[in-house]
Amino acid sequence: MGIINDIKNEYRIGGIVQRLIFWNVGLFVIPLVIFSLLKMGGVVLPQFDWTVGGTSNWFSVSSEPADLLWKPWTLITYAFLHYDFLHLLFNMLWLFFVGRLFLTFFTQKQFFGLYIISAIFAALVFIGSYQVIPMLSGVVAPMVGASASIMAVLVATAVYAPQYQVRLMLIGTVKLWHIAGVFIVLDLIDVSVSNSGGHIAHLSGAFFGFIYIKLLQNGTDLSKGVSAIIDFFANLFKPKKATPFKKVYRNPNPQPTRAAQKPAKDITQQRIDEILDKISRSGYDSLTRAEKDFLRNTDK
Repeated sequence: MGIINDIKNEYRIGGIVQRLIFWNVGLFVIPLVIFSLLKMGGVVLPQFDWTVGGTSNWFSVSSEPADLLWKPWTLITYAFLHYDFLHLLFNMLWLFFVGRLFLTFFTQKQFFGLYIISAIFAALVFIGSYQVIPMLSGVVAPMVGASASIMAVLVATAVYAPQYQVRLMLIGTVKLWHIAGVFIVLDLIDVSVSNSGGHIAHLSGAFFGFIYIKLLQNGTDLSKGVSAIIDFFANLFKPKKATPFKKVYRNPNPQPTRAAQKPAKDITQQRIDEILDKISRSGYDSLTRAEKDFLRNTDK
């Protein structure tokens, strides 16, 4: 019970990066244990293939476009599943590393939004590539893994802060764009060697990370759509607080308030003081047009 409580506490106080690691590890370990116990008991579920053993499984994305008609959720679920332990370990180490870098500059909602929408984008490109690239024509293959989303987060951070210094073990200090560049080049080299679909998904994630930052710098945050959907469902199931009944008594002979009793000169001076305080805190450009007009009129 002590270990379980420690895990619960770590999950509760951890940020979005730590929670994503918990989800990925849990979705690898828990089904593995359950299916192993079922197999030991002689129960086999061939139509519920959780692994990447074939395209009949329910949660890995398939290169066959028609499969989306009966399992559209795989555009997201594949990004939380992994082929084997080493695949999971490597991705979680990178997720922890690039997630911390991303959160140096952006919010947790932006991180999760980028993780989800880059996964969807990479999955669609993965499916499309099997339809248009001659080398992959006629091949039906499944895909799982968080690599495409991790590449999106890495490249997004590198595009935003390319000169950011990162210290790597046995290598020393390097710039962030150097790290992103190395991984992109490796994927470009390997795309025609092995696991072509997977490397195409990695490159798609990297491209989406670039686009995400460029749009964000122009005022468009694509992650807001994911945040809005999550907030909608969170509020949908949140119990509404009952508003306590308040009885209002009306005074038949209301007395003028202190603000009404103040001379107009005092009210004007108070307004000027408030605007000057705002200028000292945020600068003149932070004033609204009404506040600027008020200052100009009082100077006359």
